[in-house]
Amino acid sequence: MNKNRFSSTIKNMGTSLLNDGTTIRIKAHGYSMFPSIKPGSLLIIEPLKKKGDPKPGELIVIKRESGLVVHRLVKIVIKDGVRYYIARGDSNARTDAPVKLEMIAGRVIKAEATGENKTPADIRIKKRPNYFFNRLRVIMIMIGIKIRS
Repeated sequence: MNKNRFSSTIKNMGTSLLNDGTTIRIKAHGYSMFPSIKPGSLLIIEPLKKKGDPKPGELIVIKRESGLVVHRLVKIVIKDGVRYYIARGDSNARTDAPVKLEMIAGRVIKAEATGENKTPADIRIKKRPNYFFNRLRVIMIMIGIKIRS
């Protein structure tokens, strides 16, 4: 099984479990939610239907072609009678494209420490993360990684 097919199978399995009402655990990758969530953090995700629609400030899990993405819900807008959810990574320069509710697979309810990260992720509801400062920190981390390698 090639890597892309394996990744697709895992993504589909996670999405299916959430759709069926099962809570899942996933390991975070990337820096889009830094410093709240660091790479290697273990996140517990529950289906949306357990507690209803998400609220701004919560960490939501969005279904994408590339897999499941955890970002913070920034706002909810209604356009032409349709409700759209707009999310953003805590260290991203811009918001994500608006999505409908059916594209949100779940919400992060808990984080656990791992061997990679001794401190669990900070999943508290935040209405206004410091996007600029967080982005600057990630840029500095990336420069440091590049210099070391």
